[in-house]
Amino acid sequence: MRLRGTNLIGYDSSAEGPRVYRAHDPNQCTALEPDFHEATATEIDRAMSLAASAFETYRRLPARQRASYLRTIAANIDGLGETLIERARQETGLALARLRNERSRTTNQLLMFADLLEEGSWVAARIDRGDPGRTPAPKPDLRRILVPLGPVVVFGASNFPLAFSVPGGDTASALAAACPVVVKAHPAHPGTSELVAGAIVAAARETGMPAGVFSMLHGPSHETGLALVRHSAASAVAFTGSLRGGRALFDAAAARPEPIPVYAEMGSVNPIFVLPEAASRRGEEIARGLEASFTLGVGQFCTKPGLVVAEGQAAELLSGHLEGVQMGEAMTMLHQGIAEAFWSGVRRLREAPGVHLLTPIPDTGSLAPTQATPVVLRTSASAFFEREDIAQEIFGPVTILVDCESREQVVQLAHALEGHLTATVHAEEDELSAHEELVRTLEMKVGRLVFNGFPTGVEVGPAVQHGGPYPATTDSRSTSVGTAAIYRFVRPVCYQDFPQSALPAELKDENPLEIWRLVDGDWTKS
Repeated sequence: MRLRGTNLIGYDSSAEGPRVYRAHDPNQCTALEPDFHEATATEIDRAMSLAASAFETYRRLPARQRASYLRTIAANIDGLGETLIERARQETGLALARLRNERSRTTNQLLMFADLLEEGSWVAARIDRGDPGRTPAPKPDLRRILVPLGPVVVFGASNFPLAFSVPGGDTASALAAACPVVVKAHPAHPGTSELVAGAIVAAARETGMPAGVFSMLHGPSHETGLALVRHSAASAVAFTGSLRGGRALFDAAAARPEPIPVYAEMGSVNPIFVLPEAASRRGEEIARGLEASFTLGVGQFCTKPGLVVAEGQAAELLSGHLEGVQMGEAMTMLHQGIAEAFWSGVRRLREAPGVHLLTPIPDTGSLAPTQATPVVLRTSASAFFEREDIAQEIFGPVTILVDCESREQVVQLAHALEGHLTATVHAEEDELSAHEELVRTLEMKVGRLVFNGFPTGVEVGPAVQHGGPYPATTDSRSTSVGTAAIYRFVRPVCYQDFPQSALPAELKDENPLEIWRLVDGDWTKS
């Protein structure tokens, strides 16, 4: 399957711009063919305008037709076979097995949202029947439902070329919500993006979707993304990446004449708290699990544990076990820029007063420009409180152990944390009651609390929460994983005293779709 390096705007390919760039193989440190054309202002406007036109048709399609579209996308992605996996490997350096698993997660997400649409209750229909005879004033008939916002701009993520990129959860949930999608492909894997975008466009044709329901644009510059966010047709934005990038998009969206929501996931340190009894009984097991977690995928997961907190003897036990962990050989990161940022962050921590290495690291001159090795550091709580940057995310295989002098200092450290995606507590069950204040504090700091496990590996399902207080995300009330992700791209509309003939099917008295609804305060299908 030959790559063309073009933008996909509705059903058309387009390469009007003179600016081109290439992907790079991080394993070989070589450029990959072909040239990819950065989208021009005209192409950006055409994609967004076409999405706005498609919205009027797409939002009126029955849910089962949108479900068919999602299922066909999944089938088409599977149909790309090893061509997709090999190109993704070349562009990211990720292992073939990891990429195959990610493809399965991606297609399963699409099928999960198709199931959600076919069942139908996600629209959260509420009906309060009227009473014209009520005194002193008649009671109106009120019926509420969720409706789509409009075209959504999605940004691909560098570390997940499938599951958080062109065909990922943001795209799947927005299309499920009846919102057309315009994706800005990540410049690190444009070939992978073109392949899956072609599968999505083909699915749109096969299922009779309106032209413009999906488009994909290339662009390594920040201007491309900002232009998409500022376009008057954009109704919402989904982003996974750095704090700096997400905040720039958030600020641009807020400065529009008509501000729009930005759902940005921007990084997280994902602290792990190891309580004394757990360290005493399972210290070596915890250390080995931590090593596996923070080095998984070369530490390039947003859920990587980058901070470990323990008190007194528990910290000493854990430190001893971590020193004995065999950290392994150099690993290839996604691209040279990420590797450079990783080593810059490690140097910053190593030079901080009160921070020292627990594991030896090689001279970086002996490594390829895209390589990293696992790094474990140690510091005290007092040093932590003096330097805010100790708690900042370093993207890659590094974690830092913080020693606390008392239980009270552990809680104090938890209070000092910013927002994160996850926090983990390793404890014996009877320890939790004695550390209730710690747990209650962490509830206010994260979106997902893990007990005796590790945060890497996110289960995709109805109950998962992948989001957290700022700066982990721009809206802690939302999730970018699981079926609840659909609620980012809808808003409520209430119909008052409308005749049955003019109501959406989900709100009609006879409930023709047989969905769950809140009728006069009771959940029912009747």
